Amino acid sequence: MPQYNVNLQDLPGTYNVIGKNQADTEVTYKGTLILSLDANNRVVAKWLINNTQEQTGLGFFKNNILVINFQYLGDDNETYKGVVVYHCLTKDILDGFWSEEYGNPKYLGEERCFRDTDIVTD
Repeated sequence: MPQYNVNLQDLPGTYNVIGKNQADTEVTYKGTLILSLDANNRVVAKWLINNTQEQTGLGFFKNNILVINFQYLGDDNETYKGVVVYHCLTKDILDGFWSEEYGNPKYLGEERCFRDTDIVTD
């Protein structure tokens, strides 16, 4: 596959997410990821996983690599933190892996994101 150069300004948008948890199982999940840029050109991320779990993150981008530190409030009311690394294959496809601080250290979660190109018109 030829190298595709992604620019920071290409990243904002909504992506459909499919992923696999950080465990010795094939448990998968789906969700959405919304990327935007803040005033300092940092990447702001918001995930909604399985229509129930909200996660937020702040990241940075260089050489087609997007790194986001994320956190979310678990069912036990504890805050969980982790990091996800995406390789931007194109401006529309992100291929990533992630790890949480309390996840199984023998495994990495996996995630692939596809830009939502559905256009809603009034």
